[in-house]
Amino acid sequence: MKKMIIAALLVSALHTVYAQDEKEESTSHGFKKENLFTGGSIMASFYTGGTALGISPYFGYSINKFIDVAASFNVNYNSERDYYNYGDKLRQTTYGPGAFVRLYPVRFLFAQGSYEHNFIKLKYIPASNSSYLLTTTKQDANSALIGGGFCNGRQGTGDIFYYFSVMWDVSRVAESPYVDGLGRNYPIFRAGLQIPLFQGGDSHRYGKRRW
Repeated sequence: MKKMIIAALLVSALHTVYAQDEKEESTSHGFKKENLFTGGSIMASFYTGGTALGISPYFGYSINKFIDVAASFNVNYNSERDYYNYGDKLRQTTYGPGAFVRLYPVRFLFAQGSYEHNFIKLKYIPASNSSYLLTTTKQDANSALIGGGFCNGRQGTGDIFYYFSVMWDVSRVAESPYVDGLGRNYPIFRAGLQIPLFQGGDSHRYGKRRW
């Protein structure tokens, strides 16, 4: 049911984007440097027996007031207890590149799809009197995140605003940093700030246009 709701949100957002008024005129065509932006988010998620924390700076471009695309870099830290048996611990550090697209059906709501490739370092700490050994391993995994969120202060393009989102990894990859020891994907909560670059008079007026 959860994935069906997320999929419906994305479909609705796409429909809104491509059904926008064809009579709307753009002030210019082609690449516009004033549509460039930067930003970043912090991530926190708490679930039974575990904690996940992370940061994700990004750099992107607003295709129009409905669509943002960006490249990102992610650094995450996960901690789980009672992984194999009671009293043991698993520490996981991940980092890697990513990219995302955000669709804004209205100026304060968005749907988001993200792709990440994470390099992962795992450290397993066995419980006292356990037959397991202390181990450290390295691996990498892809993640496909889908979700949506709320933003405050955004009118179109060229605005500074903060946002809050919740996402899930739907890749079903067991090594994903967003999957617990039982293979369950938990919600990923992120909050962040987006900052426009190279703002000029015309782009500022366009960015503040009401929907």
